[in-house]
Order: sequence, then structure tokens, then C-alpha cells
Amino acid sequence: MQINRVPPSMGYIWIRQGIWLFKKNPFTFLMLVFLYIFIVQLSLFIPILGLVIVLIFSPIFSIGFLTACQKTIRHEVVRPTVYLSGLKDYPSSIRAHLLQLGSIYAGLILLVSLIASRFINIDKIMPLITAGSLSGPEVVQEMYTAMFVATILYLPIAILMWFSPQLIAWKKMSVAKSLFGSWMGVWLNKSAFLVYVITWAVVLVAMPLFLEALFELIGLGAYSTYVITPFSLLSITILYCSFFATWKSCFTDIDIQISI
Repeated sequence: MQINRVPPSMGYIWIRQGIWLFKKNPFTFLMLVFLYIFIVQLSLFIPILGLVIVLIFSPIFSIGFLTACQKTIRHEVVRPTVYLSGLKDYPSSIRAHLLQLGSIYAGLILLVSLIASRFINIDKIMPLITAGSLSGPEVVQEMYTAMFVATILYLPIAILMWFSPQLIAWKKMSVAKSLFGSWMGVWLNKSAFLVYVITWAVVLVAMPLFLEALFELIGLGAYSTYVITPFSLLSITILYCSFFATWKSCFTDIDIQISI
């Protein structure tokens, strides 16, 4: 395994490469994101267990979406069944490792949820979220606390999981080695990832808040969702496309080239 070290400016270039990739096949990538959201929503009909199953299969879905990125660059047809490529296109040993990785991921998420519940008043927030009433200084403070705690706790998990599915499927590593390789891949390029994460935080968090405030200011608050929802969906899809750019940049793999 060879890990490339990239300059901080690559954090911005990854996003540009994600936009470039999205523009090559926008309908397909949007369809895949819609399908994933549908799967997650469907899983919620089975309390707790449904979400756990989705978490276990997350590495499979990740490989599926990244395979779609590969196929798009190679000008190949991408079908919804690409999400199952992690199950049908690899030997049983790799499938087993991906599911083991997913089980670890699910366990870590459940552990983080238990820890976060010690710092966040879930009983206070959830009824307000359900009712759509997230106003008032106390509620805003509680929401910011929840976001901060969740981000801090999830960050190490995100680093461990960032490259590990690819390292298992494409580099044939064990689960332990893939987790270590993912951590090192992010750590050695932490400056670029810092730029990358901050930029996406502005796009995915700050921009929707700004747009919502702007619509409220001009008296069109009821219509803000018609702009913010498609903007957020488009941004998330490009974010997923940019995941492939981070992989290509940090790990030596010369069979496919991406551009900007």
C-alpha cells in the first residue's frame, strides 16, 4: 500500500473533481442518492434493527457508489444494481470482510449514540423536531450542543471508515489493515481534509441556514424549502462523487484518471 501526500489545496480540488464527475452523469448519480435515501427511510419501518442492517451494509453501498464513479469515468452503463456490486463482483472472503467492517461500524455508531445520549437531552429535542418547532434560545443551544457532541464523537469513526471499504475491496486488505490504512490516509493528508471538510461545512450547513434566513427576511419563509431541499440534495450528491476523488488522490491507482 502506498499513500500519497497531497498539499492542502487538494481539499478544494477534490470538490471540483466531484463536480466534474457529477456533470458526466448527473441523472444517474441523483438516482443513486435517491435510492439510498429511500433504503434508509424504508429501514426506519423496522425500529432499531432496520437501521442496524443499513449500517452493516454501508461498506457494500459505499463500494457500489464508488464503482458507479469508476463506470462513469470509463463511459460504462450504470444501473441501480451497482449498489450490490460489493456482494456479487467479489469473492466470498472480501464480501465477508466488508460485512465485518459494517458490523464494526454499526457497533461504533451504537456506542457513540449511547455516549452522546449522556450529553444531549433527547427527550427535549425529539418532540420539537417532530413538531417542526426548532426556535427559541434554549432549543437552539440544545441543537448546537447536539451537533458539536455528535461531530466530535463521530470524527474518529469517519476517519477509520473513509478508505477502509476501498482498501478491502480494491486492495484486498484485512479489516484491521484497512482501518489502519484509512486512518493513515486521512492523517497524512489532514491539511487537505481540513480544507475539504470546512468547505463542505459551509456548503451543507452554513448555506442552507443563510438561505433560510434570507427567505424569512424577505417574507418568503414558507417557500424556502423549495430552494434549500434541491440545493442540499445536489450538494450531497456532489459530496458523494468527491469521495472517489479523495481515494484516487491519496492512494496510488493509475488505471483511472480524473480531471477537473
